[in-house]
Amino acid sequence: MNKKKQQDVKTQKQYPSLFRRLAAWLYDGLVVAAVLMLAGGVAMGIAAILMSIGAIDITGYEDVSAYMTQHPVAGPIYTGYLAFVIIGFFAYFWCKAGQTLGMRAWKLRIQNKDGSNIRFTQAIIRLCTSAFGLGNLIAPFSHTKQSFQDIMAECEMVQLAKVT
Repeated sequence: MNKKKQQDVKTQKQYPSLFRRLAAWLYDGLVVAAVLMLAGGVAMGIAAILMSIGAIDITGYEDVSAYMTQHPVAGPIYTGYLAFVIIGFFAYFWCKAGQTLGMRAWKLRIQNKDGSNIRFTQAIIRLCTSAFGLGNLIAPFSHTKQSFQDIMAECEMVQLAKVT
């Protein structure tokens, strides 16, 4: 094989299979669940402190948890807080390193076509168009081998080469 062909083979991008994408998605789902448990614990602790100093009254609610999820004002604030945590998790990892923990485990990277990290706006677009991961289902049928959210955010997911 001549030098030009060897160089092309080394620099050719490899796109992940649907299985690899879904495995990373499942792994990240477990990590996000743990992060949400921690964030929820922090919020419940703050609510308990506010209750003990008299800043909030949970009369009519079974406990602080019921107050945080059912109150007409606290409920949407708590839900928004948890959504912010999820968005922050993915946006931080995608913009900083191009990989979440699940993507790192499965040797995947999200990047711009030139190999640079995606911008925050691309991360938000990618999150908003992912349909909770269902956008990955079109990747095997796409001529670019990219998911719906990657196409919409103008980025790509690549499979990293094994380090030898």
